[in-house]
Amino acid sequence: MEFNEKLQQLRKKKGLTQEELSEKLYVSRTAISKWESGKGYPSIDSLKEIAKFFSVTIDELLSTDEVLSIAQEDSKQKEKHQRNMVFSLLDLSVAMLLFLPFFGQKKDGTVQEVSLLSLSEIAPYIKIAYFVIVTAIILYGVLTLALQNYHNAFFDKTKSKISLLLNTVAVLVFIISSQPYASALLFIFLIIKVLMLINKR
Repeated sequence: MEFNEKLQQLRKKKGLTQEELSEKLYVSRTAISKWESGKGYPSIDSLKEIAKFFSVTIDELLSTDEVLSIAQEDSKQKEKHQRNMVFSLLDLSVAMLLFLPFFGQKKDGTVQEVSLLSLSEIAPYIKIAYFVIVTAIILYGVLTLALQNYHNAFFDKTKSKISLLLNTVAVLVFIISSQPYASALLFIFLIIKVLMLINKR
């Protein structure tokens, strides 16, 4: 008997609906439905909770192949979570451009190094463009960090790509407007992100 059939059997034996079981295990009803239909497996932590709740061992719940599948899936999820954390923290680190002297401006015939907040000797539309792109990256970092445990197929699939796109746009904007330090910093962040995505394959 497969895990999904065992879970269904144990739930029915206790006289619980999927909704009631989800409340007992602190997971969504969708998760229970997915597990019982054989479309996925719980994480290691959820599996421990299921075994504890039904007073059975994990070995009684799973076959050897299922244990391996869950271990592999759990490992993938941890890697994905770690990658998302790094992406979010890199995006949040862009905030240093607001306060540290990464921007050059010409004043009285000399080039001064200033922060974005102190940058004044440039056209207003360029400064606005800088603020828009830097703020967008920071806000996206906050958003992805806040939604670490939110699972949506579209968001999960695109969040790394959006982070890369924002980062790439920022690098191009700073290169075109001759800001080598800011563009170098964001280029380093971009390389880190690309390498992490390459390593996941």
